[in-house]
Formats: sequence, structure tokens, C-alpha cells
Amino acid sequence: MRLYDKVAIITGAGQGIGRAYALRFAHEGARIAVADLNDANAATVAKEIQGAGGRAMAVHVDVADEASTQEMAKTVVQAWDRIDILVNNAGIFFDLEQQNNTLGYLKKVLDVNMIGPWLCARAVFPTMRAQGKGKIINQSSGAAWMYAMAGYAMNKDSTELPSYHYSLSKAGVNAYTHFMAAALGQFGINVNAIAPGVTMTDATRKHVPDAMMGAIKMMSALRRTLEPEDITGTAVFLASDDSDAVTGQVIPVDAGVAMLG
Repeated sequence: MRLYDKVAIITGAGQGIGRAYALRFAHEGARIAVADLNDANAATVAKEIQGAGGRAMAVHVDVADEASTQEMAKTVVQAWDRIDILVNNAGIFFDLEQQNNTLGYLKKVLDVNMIGPWLCARAVFPTMRAQGKGKIINQSSGAAWMYAMAGYAMNKDSTELPSYHYSLSKAGVNAYTHFMAAALGQFGINVNAIAPGVTMTDATRKHVPDAMMGAIKMMSALRRTLEPEDITGTAVFLASDDSDAVTGQVIPVDAGVAMLG
């Protein structure tokens, strides 16, 4: 068990990739704080982990609300005395309004997807600093690098500049990952990010037409999409002691679409 007895907060763990992270981390021996805005989903995943013999608790959090993130961290420390791992997975995607280019909606997406990870990191920082060690894993996306796709959002008849809200929020997560890693390394805290490719969650099935799946597969070196479980091994590595010398990295897990370096 690579994460035995470690305490992990996973935001947005009530469904999708977050749920997969929670189940895998529990299998690796971690105690899981299933943190989610949807209390029913969080409770279901926590019970699923407990039913399999793991240790978990459901914690309510609105990652865009500073007081809520602080309360999340406080609740976990009161229950388990420490926080070893934070996975900043929560974000607006399932209910993403792709064609909503208003200023208000751009701010909403950025508040959750980009500012949320910063607030959660601030909330756990005092505990990790006191411990002298911690792992923060941010959830990015291959969408952060889809510059070529931006042109398809407009045509010669367009009269409005799109906000590129989701891609912009994930590009911001990448930047935060670099800055936080540089700042927090002196306290023994590693900060990295995972950038999944097209992963077959309910959210992806909602937003990506079946007709596009063939083209998406052909964009990848491995000619495949991913399941949530395909992402979890990288997360376990970044959460474990095996990655103690790795920080400030954004790692694509996308079957070979973005090849950085």
C-alpha cells in the first residue's frame, strides 16, 4: 500500500475522475476526505469506500468560498490530526455552458476551476507546513493547450469574442502549479498537476458527440480515449513518497496527445 495511513482530501470526489481518485487512494491505504459540494454524492462515495474496508468521511465544500475551504481543512484535521495530500479535482465541467461567453460566467468558471485550487491550497498550507511535508495535486486538462481549437469558436460572421473559459481556467491551474511549487518547496510541500485527455466520464459523454470520438482517438498516439481509472496511477505516484523529488510539473495523461518537452 503506497499511501498507507496518509490523509487525503480529494475535492469533487463525489463523481467522475474524483471518485476514481478516492477509490484508488483508499485501496492504497489512505484515509479519504470525500470533499464535494454535492453532499449526497460525497456520502455515497464515502460509504462505498467504507464498505470495501477503507476509511473515509464525507466533507462539504464549496471550493470557490474561502470560509468553506477553511472549514474543510479544519474538519479533516479535527478528525485525523493531519493532511498529507490535497487533490484539487473539483471544477465546473459537467454543467459547463460552453456557449456562454458572458463576463459573469467567465468569472464563475475561473472562481471554481482556477481560484478554487488556490483557496484549497491556502487552507491546507498551515497544516502541511507544520508537518514539514505535503503533496498538492492540481487537476488541469489537455484543454489548456488546445490553442488550435480556439479558431473554431469563431467564423467570419462572429461578432463576439469568446471567453475560452474552461481552457483559460486550466491554463491558470498550470501557472498556479508552477508558482506554488516554487514557493512551497522550502516547506517540504510538492505541487504538481495532472492534465487528463478525453476521459470517458458522464461529463465527457454529455459534451462530446459520439461522431467526434473517432477523430479524438486518432489524435492520440495510442489511438484511444481514457477511463477515469487510467488517471489514478499517476495521482498515486504524485501523492506517494516516490515523487518526493518531483515538483512543479504538469503531467499529461492523455494517451499521447500533448507531448511536452
